[in-house]
Amino acid sequence: MLINERNNRKERVIAAANMMATAARTAPKGKGIDIIEIAIATDETIVEISQKLQQLGDATGMPFLFRDSENILQGDALLLIGTRQQVQGLNCGYCGFSKCELKPLQTPCAINSTDLGIAIGSACSVAMDQRIDTRVMFSAGWAAQQLGLLEGCDQVYAIALSCSSKNPFFDRKPKQ
Repeated sequence: MLINERNNRKERVIAAANMMATAARTAPKGKGIDIIEIAIATDETIVEISQKLQQLGDATGMPFLFRDSENILQGDALLLIGTRQQVQGLNCGYCGFSKCELKPLQTPCAINSTDLGIAIGSACSVAMDQRIDTRVMFSAGWAAQQLGLLEGCDQVYAIALSCSSKNPFFDRKPKQ
């Protein structure tokens, strides 16, 4: 049997995305409390996120949303990583308030946000080890959050994934 690598790229990207999800899940969490949610988007879900980015671009006038809308269609998968909000009761002040009970509900707990960042970094390190091209995208995560793809998460990031001869997420030109 002969398997041409061009014919199974998507399978390899999804396999890497699964390993990335494991790395994100096992990444250290503040106080050991796991409130991270993770999902892998492919095919029609990527198209749905792309369309939402177009809508957000129309609503906000931010040109990078249109660029990213087209850009995510060039990859094979998106790893979505988000966090639900749960005050950790540390009174650390990192959110800008001296005590957790003074923090407004709409202000994220800094520990939750830090946990999200560590999970994203852990996932990207696995992608690097697998030689998968990535781009961490606030924009695609925002669109996924607006679509409710990670239920209960109000901070979501997307990691766009590809394994082609040229990283489609590099040297991106802004849309005019």
